Amino acid sequence: MIQASGIQKAYRQLQVLKGVDLSIGKGEFVSIVGKSGAGKSTLLHILGTLDRPDSGELLINDTAVEKMGTKKLAAFRNLNIGFVFQFHHLLPEFSAVENVLMPALIAKKPEGEARKRAGELLDYLGLSDRLQHKPGQLSGGEQQRVAVARALMNQPGIVFADEPSGNLDSSSSQELHQLLFKLRDDFRQTFVIVTHNEELAQMSDRRLEMKDGLIS
Repeated sequence: MIQASGIQKAYRQLQVLKGVDLSIGKGEFVSIVGKSGAGKSTLLHILGTLDRPDSGELLINDTAVEKMGTKKLAAFRNLNIGFVFQFHHLLPEFSAVENVLMPALIAKKPEGEARKRAGELLDYLGLSDRLQHKPGQLSGGEQQRVAVARALMNQPGIVFADEPSGNLDSSSSQELHQLLFKLRDDFRQTFVIVTHNEELAQMSDRRLEMKDGLIS
């Protein structure tokens, strides 16, 4: 599903990634751990096509994404990749269901069809009674589940998550971790998670540690 080779990235004089090689199969649940500054989030952003490497090759589902133009890459990302971040980045003026259906509207899918799927996802995630609630009316755990539903909206093959439970209490964190594995088992999506949570990392199919810009 993901094949990266020789990925390098520098910001001015700071070499953050120093030639990362990585292969992740369909349906795998992979955690990336390491100290702050090791390059974890930079790697995740490049694998998720949010940033481009200075050099190296990246194939996602056999597509050479680093060769795509900006508009074509954005369309590819919208349909093939989902994201969950530490801070949910929900739009405060929109309801839960409206936040979830945004990726489908961007992809120009029919609104009725998108709204139906958004409702089904929120129901699956235990939020059927929160469809019309705005983010400010939801708990932190509920907000993060809305963000997970949004990531799943276009049925992406890969979900990337950057510290998804980093802003949650321990009980909500455990619920989210169990939910992520349930999603993988139910939908066979590939999950790549950057985390400082060792419990989540140990539950993963593979635990990769980054050190000094490389996977050690």
